[in-house]
Amino acid sequence: MTQKNYDAIVIGAGHNGLTNAAFLAKAGLDVLVLEKNEYTGGATVSRELHKGWKYSNCSYVCSLFRPEIYNALDLGRHGLKVVPLTASMTFKQDGDYFGSYSNPNIRRRELMRHSQRDADAAVRFDADVMRWCRLIRGFLLRTPPDPGSFKPRDAFEFAYLLRKFYELSEAQIYEFIRFFTMSIAEYLENYFENETILAHYSGGSIIGTGLGVYSPGTAYVLLHHAMGDVDGNVGAWGFARGGMGAVSGSLASALQSLGGEIRNDAEVAQILVSGNKATGVRLASGEEISATTVVSNLDARRTFTKVMDEKDVPPYVLERARNFKIRGSSGKLNIALDGMPTFPALPKDSPLTLGHMHFTDTLTRLERAYDDWKDDRWSADPYCDFLIPSQYDPTLAPPGKHMATVFVQYCPVEPDGGWTDEKRDQFGQVVIDQIADYSPDFKDLLLHAEIRTPRELENEVGLTQVNIFQGELTFDQLMFNRPFPGYAQYRGPVKGMYMCGSSTHPGGGVMGAPGANAAREILRDLRKPDTTPKEFSDD
Repeated sequence: MTQKNYDAIVIGAGHNGLTNAAFLAKAGLDVLVLEKNEYTGGATVSRELHKGWKYSNCSYVCSLFRPEIYNALDLGRHGLKVVPLTASMTFKQDGDYFGSYSNPNIRRRELMRHSQRDADAAVRFDADVMRWCRLIRGFLLRTPPDPGSFKPRDAFEFAYLLRKFYELSEAQIYEFIRFFTMSIAEYLENYFENETILAHYSGGSIIGTGLGVYSPGTAYVLLHHAMGDVDGNVGAWGFARGGMGAVSGSLASALQSLGGEIRNDAEVAQILVSGNKATGVRLASGEEISATTVVSNLDARRTFTKVMDEKDVPPYVLERARNFKIRGSSGKLNIALDGMPTFPALPKDSPLTLGHMHFTDTLTRLERAYDDWKDDRWSADPYCDFLIPSQYDPTLAPPGKHMATVFVQYCPVEPDGGWTDEKRDQFGQVVIDQIADYSPDFKDLLLHAEIRTPRELENEVGLTQVNIFQGELTFDQLMFNRPFPGYAQYRGPVKGMYMCGSSTHPGGGVMGAPGANAAREILRDLRKPDTTPKEFSDD
């Protein structure tokens, strides 16, 4: 039997790989997605790891996913529904709390309860962050220009970039450039004075990074998390009904409706190259599959050092890939609860339990957590992003029960002596103990805890060092520097080979933009109709 020759093979069925494949299939290409796991979705999955409970066992909230992609692939018809979160809060060690509400009037009253000055400053802070969000969002679905190119297209992109910046005042341009080099603590101290408010707004800048609140570059990570939207509300976060697997599930459904194929239990061992051109892939089983185009959804380091033969990669690229900053620092707990835990610090029936809950109330505590990680220890007093999404989505747990998710900073890739099951459980216990300090019945309600250190997450999902962005979001790894100069336009070192993962512009999170952008470049090279959505139309 003659083996089929595909127009395109996409390596990895994460959300970017599925997005890329769907747009290629929409243009009429014969597309095959290969996934090493028995399930589809990569880190964007929902799995029943405890009977009756459905966990978003890796990624857990939805905001960054581009609405343009949602509309272009009609993902609502394929089952994707996102419910917005309504609040976030931080518990204080003195028994009080700070709550950030979606209602602006209630939010202002809460800020005033802690600091009149900060309540006034929040107006300026919100306006400034929104200004930078609107500026950056215009570049998310565009291919970065190549600074070393004299091609008309790159010149046009540079002109577009400059035109956007010329809309700012001179002072705003200086402020924006400075913003990329600032720590989140330094940036927020320009607005706020209250320690708990500073800690509350700092947390988003360290999630998923190998950086602390005083590390240069963390201010931009805040912006990266804030530039998404839910139902047109910029900066809002939401839950995908059915867990995050609903995102990848809708993309897989869209792909298959367009004629694309997905093959599970099909780990790619090598991208095949002949005559400086990609010709297909070899699976770990030894099977070879031919294709005109090969697209890697793996991170840049894994792509160039693991699934490509060194002889097919220029020495410069290999060196850059090996030195690509992709430090991991995160752990994850998925918890089955026998009921809704109580939080004595909060008023009865407080809406704050519906959103992100945090337990680290000062910048000092946040930085000490980072210090532990730098010494290859999990944080003794970790930063936890704690949510109970079953309050919104009863499909995640049996009636009367709840599912909780905890994303944890910081957790080392390799603690002293390496990971063992005992150390994994010790790490999990630290997190559980911290939550129980603010919820006295939490441990009594705990039925099951799935504890995921970098060991489990990297082995299962393939995220190098469990860096959720597939590479640090520092200034030297953004735009035309992502993943590195000369390779920011989604093309690889050989003809017909491309990258579509979060190592490419505009970076990580469940966004889909890298996948869509790479599809546009592939279709351009193949001279096929562009099926991808255009640049962001601001609201």
